[in-house]
Amino acid sequence: MRCQAYANTVLLQVTRIPFPPPGVHAMPTPVATMTFDNSQELLWTGNEYGRVTSFYGTELQRYTSFKAHASSDGPIRQILVNEKGIVSLGAKDVHMAIRRGLPIWHIRHDDMKDLRCMSFTSKGTAEIIAAGMQDTMLVIDLIKGDVVKQVPTEHQYTIMRRGRYICAATQTGSVNLLDPVTFAVVKSWNAHSALINDMDAQHDFIVTCGYSLRQGQNYMLDPFLNVFDIKKMSSMPPIPFPAGAAYVRMHPRMLTTSIVVSQSGQMHVVDLMNPNTSDVRLANVTSYLSMFEIAPSGEAIALTDADCSIHLWGSPTKLHFVDLPTPIEFATPEEPLPNIDWGPDTPLNMIGLPHYRDVLASAWPDIPCDVGAPPVKFDPQFLTGLKPTEFGMYGRNTRGLRRNQAENTRNVNKSGSSGLKAPKFLSEKARELATSNAAASDKKADELISSLTDMGLESKKSDVPVMYRTVEIKYSKFGVDDFDFGFYNNTRYSGLETHISNSYANSLLQIMHFTPVIRNLALQHAATSCVSEICLLCELGFLFDMLQKAEGSICQATNLLKTLSSHPQAGPLGLLEEDPHGSSLNVMLQGLTRFLLDKIVHDYRTINPSSTAMDQVLATSATTSIRCINCRSEYTRPGSTYVNDLLYPSPAGSRNAKLPRISFSQVLKNSVERETTSKGWCSRCQRYQTIATRKSIHSIPAVLMLNTAITNQDQRMLWSTPGWLPEEIGIIVEQGQFFCYEGEDLKLHLQRGIHNITVYSLTGMAINIESGQTQKSHLVSMVNVAHAEPEAPGESRWHLFNDFLVRSVSTEEALAFNTSWKVPSVIAYQIKDENNKIDTEWKNNIDTSILYQDFNPNADPSTKTYQLLNPETEAPGPDTIIALDTEFVAVRQPEIEMNSDGERETIRPIVYALARASVVRGQGENEGTPFIDDYIDIKEPIVDYLTSYSGITEQDLDPRVSKHSLLSLKMAYKKMWILLNLGCKFLGHGLKQDFRVINIHIPKSQVIDTIDLFFLQTRLRRLSLAFLAWYLLKEDIQMETHDSIEDSRTALKLYKKYLEFQDAGILETMLQDIYRAGREVNFKPPRKDGQHIPRTDTPPPLPVDGSTGPVTPVRSNNILAQTPGSAFGGGSSWTPGKGSPLP
Repeated sequence: MRCQAYANTVLLQVTRIPFPPPGVHAMPTPVATMTFDNSQELLWTGNEYGRVTSFYGTELQRYTSFKAHASSDGPIRQILVNEKGIVSLGAKDVHMAIRRGLPIWHIRHDDMKDLRCMSFTSKGTAEIIAAGMQDTMLVIDLIKGDVVKQVPTEHQYTIMRRGRYICAATQTGSVNLLDPVTFAVVKSWNAHSALINDMDAQHDFIVTCGYSLRQGQNYMLDPFLNVFDIKKMSSMPPIPFPAGAAYVRMHPRMLTTSIVVSQSGQMHVVDLMNPNTSDVRLANVTSYLSMFEIAPSGEAIALTDADCSIHLWGSPTKLHFVDLPTPIEFATPEEPLPNIDWGPDTPLNMIGLPHYRDVLASAWPDIPCDVGAPPVKFDPQFLTGLKPTEFGMYGRNTRGLRRNQAENTRNVNKSGSSGLKAPKFLSEKARELATSNAAASDKKADELISSLTDMGLESKKSDVPVMYRTVEIKYSKFGVDDFDFGFYNNTRYSGLETHISNSYANSLLQIMHFTPVIRNLALQHAATSCVSEICLLCELGFLFDMLQKAEGSICQATNLLKTLSSHPQAGPLGLLEEDPHGSSLNVMLQGLTRFLLDKIVHDYRTINPSSTAMDQVLATSATTSIRCINCRSEYTRPGSTYVNDLLYPSPAGSRNAKLPRISFSQVLKNSVERETTSKGWCSRCQRYQTIATRKSIHSIPAVLMLNTAITNQDQRMLWSTPGWLPEEIGIIVEQGQFFCYEGEDLKLHLQRGIHNITVYSLTGMAINIESGQTQKSHLVSMVNVAHAEPEAPGESRWHLFNDFLVRSVSTEEALAFNTSWKVPSVIAYQIKDENNKIDTEWKNNIDTSILYQDFNPNADPSTKTYQLLNPETEAPGPDTIIALDTEFVAVRQPEIEMNSDGERETIRPIVYALARASVVRGQGENEGTPFIDDYIDIKEPIVDYLTSYSGITEQDLDPRVSKHSLLSLKMAYKKMWILLNLGCKFLGHGLKQDFRVINIHIPKSQVIDTIDLFFLQTRLRRLSLAFLAWYLLKEDIQMETHDSIEDSRTALKLYKKYLEFQDAGILETMLQDIYRAGREVNFKPPRKDGQHIPRTDTPPPLPVDGSTGPVTPVRSNNILAQTPGSAFGGGSSWTPGKGSPLP
């Protein structure tokens, strides 16, 4: 009956329009995908060049058209619509925009290789799952615009539809039912022998049409329609369709009615329960049909054909796309300009120009005026190294200019600005997003997408390419959090910040991080009981763990570099940047490599004196033979080398002599055996003689660290030879001799298998970038991250780490050098058998004894502010909630300049140091009781104690008079690090800045931040702890100063309130009430007498005076997008423990 009722509906072709071509002079292209809007009278289409176009009304008039994907990525695969906007799927990215075309977010992920289809999940229209011709499905949160889950799959999907389950069609002709929650395959049917051309699902039914492989190896459409019953999990008899079923859709209002269309235009309206009764229609088209869609109302049908046309069918009297459409927003019409009667006799003063007697201020004279060149900018480190004299100050010339030579600062400033242009601040992007014009050109759209993804460079260019140049952090009034680090890094590998003393070491630290053997030993050592303040191996372990957990977020090596700066041997060796008489960064890095490897071997032995594991990893064991050429006397000396300096052959004596081709393996052999002659003292001859030295090699390390030691142009030319540095080398050590092979020689030795040859893989290298006189030289690293993955990817994955700029590069780009600006400094090889061996057992062996030690046992119990954990009843674990708050002091004032507009510009922000860290129990019988309250012994000079903000006084941090037992930063940090790796959840208010000063990265799954819990995205403003305590808890805090224990407890109470509101289902209402009350008191808690309490903000302060902080338009900063119950495992049933001091 339903089918017959639909058959009685008059269906006529109402409109036919040509599909717009991709350009003004371009040829027409067919429609790549098409769908009807579910709330407005719109038809959405996508073309083969990444452009989305919409049409409105029965005449299909153009509404919006915008570029969603790069043209090089191919056609748009699918479009989905929800109440917020439309989601378009490309082969390698996903784009969401509002219906007017303005972008909401754009995602491009490493696992997006060949996407084909997507579908809404169990969370309705707030989440989608995307799949394709790849082994990974991606779950995307449409509200955040983030990939929240990656689901491995054995199937490759081409079509997805949402019914009772997620119905997915594979390329092999099967239909899989996916659980909308777990995405596991529940049921599978073989629908067609070749492939599925179209599919639809509605309620309990799935209908498919596809191809079969017939005689002569030709694909032909099956003359039937397959039907599957989801409720019974069974297949139904196929419905015949002699014309060849090409496209199919279920009627949106008739549950068992399906419309089948052939490529020739024949349409059948079929009742699945009674297939014998069908209605036949014929679309009058001059070519074959390529697509078919039906509107949500069921009153309109859209067809596309090979002639690049769109046909709209329906009843002319009652054609509409949706039942209850919402109004379509159109552009505001421009107000017409006033008409002026203009003629040859019309005077000019009719335009309204005022009468004047004197010369107008706008009448500028045409006389040029030279305002003078800008002053020379000096490096702050250069200024600190100057020495005063009677006539002024003097110092070492580090600018590369001759004595008394003037510098053309105009050219310097012009050339200095030719590097990678800094992105706009996140707050600026958020404001522009709200007011941007949707009619952007295709070229600008492609350039924007390209700047966020790939930037191709060539190392053979004569000038330094943009990606290799120095990158600078810019600061707005919101501080470093407003800087868009994501602009420089769209990988899952984290970069390191600059503007930290001795950050030239970033390149070496990245190489060591991606060397699994060193990373494993560093993490194993960090998990021991070591508490030495100058242990660099522990600091490496902390840094490697942070880089691994950050997964692409920006990190900084602040604590490690502080330890390096305070090490007593670092200064005399010239390894500190603050030394005004220091060497070049290239020489300093090679010296740091020797120093760092020597110290981590020593640090490893402090805990394991009898272990030789670190020596086996880094030491080249050898015996040096020293022989006098004159008397032939010889003696030997055993020793180990952690870093080998490369030794190059001497240049030919004759000017025209041609040197034989020298390979890297030959240079390495000569460098390790190091057969040299020099002048030395002979004890037998009792005079200086020519001494010959040579090494006999006994063993080689797992990690071979090499300093390139390049000193002249000939050596630079050697490195610039294409393919000179091999990705793999083979080493044989026999009878004290060292043999090295590469390329075809290495393959031949491996095939023969006669010798015990050890194969090494190139893991990374530090590279010196020499930018000439206009810019300082700096160091970058090239790392093959494939060797540090848990599973070997099967191919090299080279990445450039230019501090916080991280980009994937080709192998040719990574191994190419340039004599003028790109020169290697440090090379790292690792035994190939150790690649991809990532140790995770260290987490199970963490020494937690420091959590239970009292470092102030003689203190009066009545004055103690903390109570240690009970190891038997209060051992921290994944279900443990702890409340954290810290206090800071300033160790460096900000550097501020006035720019040409007269505005203050921050060059370097204020630098904070951790002064106090308090951790409070979040549950149990002693809930609300601190178990950590550490005051830190700060080694750096303190320029401001910030007492009104922090509550810290000079007496608190002076070891001579302090009533507190001051701990080293290492001990306080290790407690936090242990709690992090035990799985504890950190609770607090505004924790982002606390984590930054502590220099630790806590995954979002382990963070509960009340500043995000009590926040409305639509209001933009975040609420202070004092205001929330006044309104929700009826408590006054921070009245005179700050106390970290009080703030931790307050945050814990607020979290309890949040859970109460959530359980009662009144959270949204309460948030509205909180903001409403805040506006009445200007978000400042009043006194009981109605006056405002003078409170202070914890530094660095959040935006004041009602201004809003940085809001990224692409990535969401909301830490708790989920409810705490689901995100942190605590659930809504969490309650305070018995005897809790919290009310």
